[in-house]
Amino acid sequence: MAEDDFNLDEEFPLGDGTAEDSADVACPYCGETVSIAVDPGSGSFQQYVEDCEVCCNPWQVSVRFSEGTVRVEVARLNA
Repeated sequence: MAEDDFNLDEEFPLGDGTAEDSADVACPYCGETVSIAVDPGSGSFQQYVEDCEVCCNPWQVSVRFSEGTVRVEVARLNA
């Protein structure tokens, strides 16, 4: 499949047809604002671990897509 043949917004419409693919979050450890990628094609609810690009501490990331918007929450990973 050619890259031009795949349109994420058509394959996974969210409300107005524009899929959000990034979100700004505040690190629960250092407080820095970091932009992270989100993938609407991976389901309406997602949880995964990602490290802060500033302080390298691990987060529990929760992503929810609903009615054309994305809600992202990050919390300290319970070790």
